[in-house]
Amino acid sequence: MATSPAESAQQAPLLPVEQLWNLPNTITMLRTLAVPVLLLFPSLAASRRGSEAMAWIFIVAAVTDLLDGWLARRGEQVTSIGKLLDPLCDKLLVATALIVLLAGGRIPDWGTPMVVVIIGREIAVTGLRGFASAQGEIMAAARAGKLKTLLQNIAIGALLFPSPQWGLPAHTVGLSFLVAATALTLWSGYGYFASFFAQEGARRAPGENR
Repeated sequence: MATSPAESAQQAPLLPVEQLWNLPNTITMLRTLAVPVLLLFPSLAASRRGSEAMAWIFIVAAVTDLLDGWLARRGEQVTSIGKLLDPLCDKLLVATALIVLLAGGRIPDWGTPMVVVIIGREIAVTGLRGFASAQGEIMAAARAGKLKTLLQNIAIGALLFPSPQWGLPAHTVGLSFLVAATALTLWSGYGYFASFFAQEGARRAPGENR
């Protein structure tokens, strides 16, 4: 028996509507406010206090990345938009920090390829996520990607501090972590693409065997 469009709409199950502006997603968006502040670093780097202020601003912004994820899981507020916004904001923050550090001379010329690799990987993975999202697939951050982000944040935080700091050679520590982060950047980037193409192959295989 045929049903009218109105009856079909009534019979169709209602999908849950995700709340965009929940607390975790709001914290994620607020983290992007650190980006324009970081752009002031080249002009403030000559001042020890200015440099330290920039370092602490970045550290606070990086900590909010852990906070919004914890709040989302604890409050069962994990959303699809949050899975996209969180890594996107992280990439914007990291890319901006690396560029200003390079412009301010905190990263030497030999470190330029590392900055290019890290930013290039972030752009590539963001594009991959966008392509996957257009197909209805959400690619959440993998463990290797989260560890990569942690190493990058430690490296950037140390490089923003004037050396030495707390008795430690902040510049040397920062560059060491940047090298490790670059290696993990390549590995985690490979993991994202390998996983995506493996899923694509598995999705197309049943149709090809018909």
